Amino acid sequence: MAGRWIETWDPEDETFWREKGERVARRNLWFSVLSEHIGFSIWTLWSVMVLFMGPEYGIDPAGKFFLISTATLVGALVRVPYTFAVARFGGRNWTIFSAVSLLVPTLAAFWVMEPGTSYGTFVAVAALTGIGGGNFASSMTNINAFFPLRQKGWALGLNAGGGNIGVPVVQLVGLLVIGTLGASHPRIVLGVYIPLIVLTAVCAALYMDNLRPVKNDTGAALEAVRDPHTWIMSVLYIGTFGSFIGYSFAFGLVLQTQFGRTPLQAASLTFVGPLLGSLIRPVGGRLADRYGGARITLATFVAMAAATGVVIHASGTASLPVFLTGFTALFVLTGLGNGSTYKMIPGIFHTKALALGLDGEAAAARGRRLSGAAMGLIGAVGALGGLAINLAFRQSFQASGTGTAAFWSFLAFYGVCITLTWAVYLRRPAPVPARAQLGYAEV
Repeated sequence: MAGRWIETWDPEDETFWREKGERVARRNLWFSVLSEHIGFSIWTLWSVMVLFMGPEYGIDPAGKFFLISTATLVGALVRVPYTFAVARFGGRNWTIFSAVSLLVPTLAAFWVMEPGTSYGTFVAVAALTGIGGGNFASSMTNINAFFPLRQKGWALGLNAGGGNIGVPVVQLVGLLVIGTLGASHPRIVLGVYIPLIVLTAVCAALYMDNLRPVKNDTGAALEAVRDPHTWIMSVLYIGTFGSFIGYSFAFGLVLQTQFGRTPLQAASLTFVGPLLGSLIRPVGGRLADRYGGARITLATFVAMAAATGVVIHASGTASLPVFLTGFTALFVLTGLGNGSTYKMIPGIFHTKALALGLDGEAAAARGRRLSGAAMGLIGAVGALGGLAINLAFRQSFQASGTGTAAFWSFLAFYGVCITLTWAVYLRRPAPVPARAQLGYAEV
């Protein structure tokens, strides 16, 4: 099976796609989703583990926020090398390796998860779980190469959404353990995932493929780094995915710390928002395919700002029902925005290729080169938004005992995202060729 390489791949050729390409691409998509799903579960493992850490662990809320921040940071940083690993080793081969590597943080957490373990040890093990965050970058880069431009919004949205569901699933597993056995059995959660990791690696080996035409392109990477749209989209992705992952890590701790929920009460609520946000992500991609990614992204940020206003009001008045309503709406909107922003990325670079005078497969190939290179960087910077959210919560709770100040900062950032989306991708001040060169076309 080590020689499972596809030598020729042209998804933009409709005959090739109809007769062979679509079947192969969809098979790789489903097993990529599985791998990314387990990766997300391991990455967000400490959003669950902290619910098991009662007073006997001797760790205050600020210390717990730091644990989940550590996992978020490492997950963001490893996304860059994971992006380039697909071309270096092959999508199938790297999926096998990245799945097997998840055994390391899972077994380490199984070993240390008990009172009396030093805080430094917990930080180190939380950092190890960050490698699960890298699976997203390699998976998205891999699937981006399999699908034609006209279906990227749907395919990337489904791939990412299926992966994101790993967040509420691990939280549901934690809820089941706490609800049936109490908060003193965290190792059962970890024991559930060990065979699932092995299964994921086996499925990747049996059913996935490597694409020979996908190669690391240093020139494309450098060009993507220099392109201002890479950094603009990174900011927008901080607002969508960064919000999703940051809120997913922090939600249970916020409920425990600000609203006095028990571990069981917190666990029974934390999974709902991430679940809805994950399920709706492919919808965001579909809507972007139909109406344009920039339009859907702008509408999403406006709605996120409104939902954040609701959360600020509820935080100030200590109204848990209103807080849950606003926070759940935020999760749903981050899912929509995740799908629409990832649709924008290949569209932007394809539009710029057309503006250079390329057409047909030449334009599509250039768009794939640059968008594939940009996706890893955008994904890494976006994940750092999750770190910023967790650190903002940590500072807010340390200073005032509530998360209200953090929510005000999030509201201000969504205002920045609204302005950027409108000014760069929807405002029409220039003639058509100039707009296309700058990426103003329908993306």
